[in-house]
Amino acid sequence: MHKSPTIKFFGGEQIPIELHKVRMVQKLHLKPIEERLEAIKAAGYNSFLMSTRDIFLDMLTDSGCNAMSDNQISSMLQADDAYAGSQSFDRAKAAVEEVFGVKYFLPVHQGRAAEHIIFQAFVKPGHVVPMNYHFTTTKAHIELPGGVIDEIFTDEGLKIKSTCPFKGNIDLQKLKNLIKKHGADKIPFVRMEASTNLIGGQPFSVENMRAVKKICRQHGIMLVLDASLIGENAYFVKQREPAFKNKSIAEILRALCDLADLIYFSSRKVSSTRGGGICTNDVKLYDKLKDLVILYEGFLTYGGMSVREIEAMAVGLRETLDETVIAQSPSFIKYLVDTLDAAGVPVVTPPGGLGCHVDAGGFLSHVPQREYPAGALVAAFYIASGVRGMERGTISSVRDDSGKDVLADVELMRLAMPRRVFTLSQVKYVGDRLQWLYKNRKLIGGLKFEYEPTVLRFFLGRLVPTSNWPQKLAAKFKKDFGDSL
Repeated sequence: MHKSPTIKFFGGEQIPIELHKVRMVQKLHLKPIEERLEAIKAAGYNSFLMSTRDIFLDMLTDSGCNAMSDNQISSMLQADDAYAGSQSFDRAKAAVEEVFGVKYFLPVHQGRAAEHIIFQAFVKPGHVVPMNYHFTTTKAHIELPGGVIDEIFTDEGLKIKSTCPFKGNIDLQKLKNLIKKHGADKIPFVRMEASTNLIGGQPFSVENMRAVKKICRQHGIMLVLDASLIGENAYFVKQREPAFKNKSIAEILRALCDLADLIYFSSRKVSSTRGGGICTNDVKLYDKLKDLVILYEGFLTYGGMSVREIEAMAVGLRETLDETVIAQSPSFIKYLVDTLDAAGVPVVTPPGGLGCHVDAGGFLSHVPQREYPAGALVAAFYIASGVRGMERGTISSVRDDSGKDVLADVELMRLAMPRRVFTLSQVKYVGDRLQWLYKNRKLIGGLKFEYEPTVLRFFLGRLVPTSNWPQKLAAKFKKDFGDSL
């Protein structure tokens, strides 16, 4: 039975409702706009370089920021502090087998560590890796050993406003053409990300993954699943794929995982704690990877993780099967997206997992893409609200050999929605300030780099505005809101 977190009120309004109670709180800070203006300037207009003492609502990411349950926290007290052969690992392995349906499990300290191990093992110079869409660290780890990525999403994948339920699907004809062009021996695996982070947390269907698996099997190509947001993907399958509307989250999740030859995940996302893992039913794949885990991460029964985190991960994985847990963030995201869409604010639709994705290209159509509209919108929204978002656009891209920016397919501001962290009043505040900012969007200008790292520049790069637009925006805020925060 579907356990919807959305409640219909007597007056007819439908709102998402929290199916948990708050038993521990952490103080937040909502600074005056003058202090917010100074804080974003000191951070080089890069939200990654800000301190949380200057932030009201931290919507930078859901990675490692989800609220842990009482059962997760209490489980940490039974941790077996052994370097090798820990009982904590045995419990985590049992949870992985129950949830993902796999026999072999290699723990690692986080998702990008899993990518490093897998791609070092399988990607060689000249290899091409097809996928529904890349993630920043995925792309870097594939290119490091000499491979390249090829994104073979469907035509709906990059449409900002769409009714397509599965914008994360792989285009099957593009996959066939890619194999024909390069040859199966040049394709070490096909990667499917659940759900596509950089284009709005969009899911793929079971039907699509089955079709991809069939093509892979015909050509002897491995299918790799990034299961970091597999719970949300399963939730969307239940909501949007008719054949699975009466299936449980556990059944849907297993239907997806059973199709993969190799699965990896970030526990920071999928189970609301630190760490990650690589898992498979193929002992040959396990044997090929285990030595690299020992070399780069630690022994096979802790993999660079604290055993306390391993205990909490085991509990969190099982909680992912609870629809009331997994539906919390998607329902709040949908509420925010629907509110903004109705107000004319350009957002990615349909609502996805992970967060609300604001179309910075449409929001700031007057700002050239080479002046980083997504980064400018993140900075402007912090000034207007004290809310920290993340740039997912050209700043998150790279430069080509000539030094020019490789322009991103889409310019997005991601407002992540960690599980069970924010209240509905806070979500409403986000929507209100975004609507005000959209009304005053012409005041916002562009950014340019002041300091630019060569790799993953969005983490540590520092920028400056192309004009004094931040001061003008702050002045307008003061005029409209007075001394109100």
